[in-house]
Amino acid sequence: MDELLAAEGGLARARWALRSWFLVAAMWTRAIMAYRASFYLMLIANFAITSLDFVVLLLMFRHTDRLGGWSLPELAFLYGTSGLALGLANLFVGSVDALGDRIRTGTLDTMLIRPAPALAQLCAERFSLRRLGRPLQAAAVLAWSLTALQVHWSADRLLLVPLLLAAGTVIFGAIFVGGATLQFWWGEARELQNSLTYGGATLIHYPPTVFAKELVAGAVFGVPLAFVNWLPSLRILGKPDPLGLPTAFQYASPLAAALCVLAAALAWRAGLRAYRGTGN
Repeated sequence: MDELLAAEGGLARARWALRSWFLVAAMWTRAIMAYRASFYLMLIANFAITSLDFVVLLLMFRHTDRLGGWSLPELAFLYGTSGLALGLANLFVGSVDALGDRIRTGTLDTMLIRPAPALAQLCAERFSLRRLGRPLQAAAVLAWSLTALQVHWSADRLLLVPLLLAAGTVIFGAIFVGGATLQFWWGEARELQNSLTYGGATLIHYPPTVFAKELVAGAVFGVPLAFVNWLPSLRILGKPDPLGLPTAFQYASPLAAALCVLAAALAWRAGLRAYRGTGN
């Protein structure tokens, strides 16, 4: 009975956190949409700027047919999945990287005394639909790659595509939150967080075969970026695993995402316990 009540209480807190995030995000959306011309211009600019990364890949393939044994549509698949997962995570929780500014100015205390979860408030702060430029551009590249790939689409391969996108979004979101919590102890940790999120997304734009096995292993057993797209893509595209891992790893993205969420939650709670406000 106690376990049932605890589960119901946990679900209620999760629903309240989601509702708090939605209310704060809706407030910022109304503010941004008051200047519609600026919104559309920034959205187009965001789309164009993020497209430059893919232009680099196109220029590479003017001089070669393969990169690490992968064709252009296969690299476009990696690019689209990693860019879409990062873009959605950035849209939903990317604002959490402002935690350090809140700590330095003492304004985190304001969030802590409001009747809403502080993490939900931080993630939704300055929510901006202009960030849709990145996931929209990545989705366009992904859609093209799916039409150009020479793949036998079995049931598990079809299921892996939405599964890896959902799990990848959660993994990047957990890295955003986990990296931001370092700012409770180290105020200048934002660039470290960016190296794991934006830098990590750039890493997995490219096939694992172009990197040293030690780096690939670090992306599997360290910061689990390989579960965003590398490992499931090996199954989808029929590629050999450079590390020779068991096949189960190619289906383990949801498990990796769950472990990342758990680690981020524990780090957040530890950070809150260590936090000392400006009035203390």
